Amino acid sequence: MKRRAFLQSSAGVVVGFSLHIAPSQAQSAPDPRFTQVDAWLKIAPNGMVTFHTGKVELGTGVRTALAQMIAEELDVSVSSIQLVMGDTELCPDQIGTFGSLTIMLAGPQVRQAAAEARLALVERAAKRLGVPADQIQTTQGMARAPSGASISYGELAQGPALGRTISGKATLKTPAQFKQIGQSVPRVEIPAKVCGTHEYVHHVRVPGMLHGRIIRPDMPGATALQIDDSALKTMAGSPKLVRKGQFLAVVADSEDMAVKAAQAVKVLWSAAEPLPTPQEVPQLLRSTPSTMRELQRTGQGADGLAQAVKTHQADYYVPFQLHASIGPSCAVADVRADRATVWSATQTSFLTRGSLATMLGMKPNQVRLIWVEGSGCYGQNGSDDVSGDAALLSQLVGKPVRVQWMRRQEHQWEPKGAAMSMSVKGGLDARGQIIGWDYAVWSPNHALRPYYDMAGNMLAGEALGMPARYLQAGADRDAKPSYVFANSRVVLNLLERSPLRSSSLRGLGSPQNTFANESFIDEMAVLAGADAIDFRVQHLKDERAIAVLRAVEKLAAWDKRPSGQRNKGTGRGVAFVQYNNNSTYVAVSMHVQVDDKTGKVKVEKVCVAHDCGMIVNPDGVRSQVEGNVIQTLSRALLEEVQTTRKEITSVDWASYPIMRFSELPSEIHIELIDRPTVRAVGAGEGAASPIFPALANAIFDATGVRLRSVPFTPERLLAARKQQLA
Repeated sequence: MKRRAFLQSSAGVVVGFSLHIAPSQAQSAPDPRFTQVDAWLKIAPNGMVTFHTGKVELGTGVRTALAQMIAEELDVSVSSIQLVMGDTELCPDQIGTFGSLTIMLAGPQVRQAAAEARLALVERAAKRLGVPADQIQTTQGMARAPSGASISYGELAQGPALGRTISGKATLKTPAQFKQIGQSVPRVEIPAKVCGTHEYVHHVRVPGMLHGRIIRPDMPGATALQIDDSALKTMAGSPKLVRKGQFLAVVADSEDMAVKAAQAVKVLWSAAEPLPTPQEVPQLLRSTPSTMRELQRTGQGADGLAQAVKTHQADYYVPFQLHASIGPSCAVADVRADRATVWSATQTSFLTRGSLATMLGMKPNQVRLIWVEGSGCYGQNGSDDVSGDAALLSQLVGKPVRVQWMRRQEHQWEPKGAAMSMSVKGGLDARGQIIGWDYAVWSPNHALRPYYDMAGNMLAGEALGMPARYLQAGADRDAKPSYVFANSRVVLNLLERSPLRSSSLRGLGSPQNTFANESFIDEMAVLAGADAIDFRVQHLKDERAIAVLRAVEKLAAWDKRPSGQRNKGTGRGVAFVQYNNNSTYVAVSMHVQVDDKTGKVKVEKVCVAHDCGMIVNPDGVRSQVEGNVIQTLSRALLEEVQTTRKEITSVDWASYPIMRFSELPSEIHIELIDRPTVRAVGAGEGAASPIFPALANAIFDATGVRLRSVPFTPERLLAARKQQLA
C-alpha cells in the first residue's frame, strides 16, 4: 500500500512537522512530508499515540526521552506513546542518529509536532463541546470544558484528517509547566531486553529467505585470482557460490550450511599493499600527505611563545580502535526487479537507503529501509556494510537473503576508529599563566558513512569498483581548547588517506584531541607549580565550564595541591571538555592505584560533573554518563588494533580484549547539573572525551610517569618508567 493511501485509510489524526536541512547536509530536496500536518502523529481510538521519527534507538535511551517530550506537549502518558523509528517509508528524513544530536535537534521538532497536534485536538474539542478553544483544558489524553464535560483524544481523532500544515501557533510549554520532562522515566524497551523478547535485526526472518556469508581476504585490497568451489557440489543445504566483480559470497538454505560453505570455498588471493604495524602508525600519520588548515589563531599565534619564561612541548597518540560491538552485524534484504526492502540496524536510514539504491541501480524511492535495533554501535560499525552485503547478494540470487557476520569478520572488516597524533607546545609568563599555545593534530577523516549516494563507502559497493569517499568530519572536534590564551594557534593536518579503513567511533576526534589538550594543560600546571583544577579555572571565562570543574572538585573531595609530588602508587587526576566546543560541559576526576611491580592500573573512583542543559530524563543521562566512563576506560587501558604486514590480527576477544566486570571502577559518582531554561544538548558522547586525560593525569600523580600514548598498558607504563630513570 502506498504511504498516502495508508494514511488516508487510517482512522485517526496524523500530524507532521518541519525540518530545515542545510544544503551541506543533504543531496536531495527536503522531505515534503515535513510540511504536512496530517503526516506523522496518529491517535488510535483507544488513545494510543503512534509517532514517526527518523531518529533511532542505539542503546542511548532516546526512544524514552523523545516519548517524554511528545507526551509533555500532548498531555498524555509516556506509556501511551509508541515510536516508529527509522523506517524510510513512514518516517521523516532527519539525517541520522549520531553526534549526540538527537535531543538537541530532534527534541524541539517532536515537541513542536506534539504541541501542534494538541492545538488541533483542542480546536476540534471546542467545536464538539461548544466552548471557546482557550477554555479547553487537556490532561491524560482528555479534553475538558469548564462545565466538566470531556472528550478523549481517541474520540476526537476519529473522522477526517486535519489536512493542514504546521500553523506555528502552538506554544511549547515552559519549564514551570513540565510534568514529564525532567522526570526519571524507566527506559521503555528495557523490560523486553531483560526478558529476551526484544526483537533485534538478528531475529528478522522473511519467507523464502536464504542465508549468506561473504568471502573476503584477510589482507585489505587483495583480489581473487583463483576460486575453487568444487566442494559445494557434495554439500547439503544447496550452497551456491555468487560473484560479481570482487564481491564473493555463498548462499545456502540454513545459516549453518552457509558458514560451512564459505569455509569450503578455496580462494587464491593476490598480494596487496602491506599494512602498517602499530609501531609504524604514529610516524605514518605525520608523513602521509595531508592538507593543513588553521582552526584558531589568537594574538600572535605560535609566535607568542617567544614571550614565555618557561616552555614545554609534548606529543600524544591514540591508535586505531574497534567499535567491538558485542553482537556481530546483521541485515536482511529482499531485492526484486523494481523494489527492495532492507532490514538494517544502521544509524542513518535515509543516507544508507540512498547508497543502497545507487549500488543496486535503483532510485531511492524504490528502496525501503526498515530500521531494526542491532547490538549497539557507538559510531559506524559494520551495520551499513552488512546491509550492502545482504542487498547485493539478494539482488544477485533473486531471493531474500540474511547475512550475519562472524566475530572474526566483525573485528577485521568493521571500519576502525581513527588513529590520531597530536603535538602541543606551550609557554608560561612570569606569573605562571599560559601566554602561548601551539597545537597541531594529524588525522584522517572520521566519517565513511554511505552518505545518500556513496555506495563505495560500503564494502559491497567498493567490491563492485565504486569509489570510497570520506566526509570531512570529526578530526577537528575539540582540537580548539575551551581555555582563553593571549596567543594561540590550532592547526589540523587532514590526511589524504587513512592507513586503515576507518570511520566514526564514539566522540570522533574529541577523545583524542581532549587527551592531548587536557594532558598538556596538566603538564603546564605542574610546570607552574599550581593545582590542576585551579590552574584550569584561571584560564577559563565560561561560567558553566568553571561550574563543572568546581562541582567535580567538591564531589571528589579533591586533594588540592600540585600534581605528581607524592608518587606513592595512588593518585588523582582531572580533565575537562566542552564537547565539540558548543555542547555538553563535562569535568571528570579519577582516583587510581598503580602496582609498582606489575604496572597494572586499577581505577578506584571516578567522579563526573555533567551539564547538558535541560535534562529530559535524569536516570537516562546518568546511564549514558556511566556508559561513557566504562567504555572509554576500556579503550584507555586495553584497546588497540593489532596488525602484521599481512593482516589485521585483532580478530576475537582474546586478541582484542575489552574491560571485564571485575575491572570496573569501585565507585562512579555523578552530579548532573540541570538547567531547565537552557537548550538541551546530547549526553551520548560528551563524557567519553575527558576519560583518557583524567586517567593519564591520575597515573602521573601516582607514579610520576607521563603516559602520552593510549592504551595505558602495564608494559607501556613500565617502559616509560624505565626510560624516565635512564
